[in-house]
Amino acid sequence: MNHDHHDHNHDHEGGTVLSDVELRVRALESVLVEKGYVDPAALDVLIETYETKVGPHNGAHVVAKAWSDPAYRDWLLKDATAAIRSLGYIGRQGEHMVAVENTAGIHNMVVCTLCSCYPWPVLGLPPVWYKSAPYRSRAVMDPRGVLQDFGVTLPADKQIRVWDSTAEIRYLVLPERPAGTEGWSAARLATLVTRDSMIGAGLARSPAEPEGAQ
Repeated sequence: MNHDHHDHNHDHEGGTVLSDVELRVRALESVLVEKGYVDPAALDVLIETYETKVGPHNGAHVVAKAWSDPAYRDWLLKDATAAIRSLGYIGRQGEHMVAVENTAGIHNMVVCTLCSCYPWPVLGLPPVWYKSAPYRSRAVMDPRGVLQDFGVTLPADKQIRVWDSTAEIRYLVLPERPAGTEGWSAARLATLVTRDSMIGAGLARSPAEPEGAQ
């Protein structure tokens, strides 16, 4: 599945030029607002909710609970939809969830090859790069190379599994718990969980890393 040649090219840190579809969406929003069909304040609230109030915070809570509660971890891996719903995280784009666990021998990575299916109630708005054609295609063809682009170098003997999200099923990666966190509370563990680690494009932060990385 992997290829030696890799020319993955995207801007992980910054934004990208709006696509034709995004431009049409913006134009449609402007028309709807102008005609009085859409309240711009309501749009702002919706966007703010998913960017700041949901963001990856809900997912971090799920992961931290799984790290600190073996019974919840087992439930999450068996029935992620119910386990996540038990914490109050429900809504459109999160009706059917599957959790996949990273281990010493396996690294999981999530992509949506057809569009940008993404678990909004758990991870908030998808990052720009998740929706980009380069990520969607190359994550399947050369996942190890894509991970290296994100600054993640895995051991050569670690297997990489790529999961393709669909309108029916969306995935949450349960990253490996960082070493040196024995005895940490779930709230403290949650500070180490990054958005990228729950997609599989990154790893959870080590206790020594500063907060702020995705």
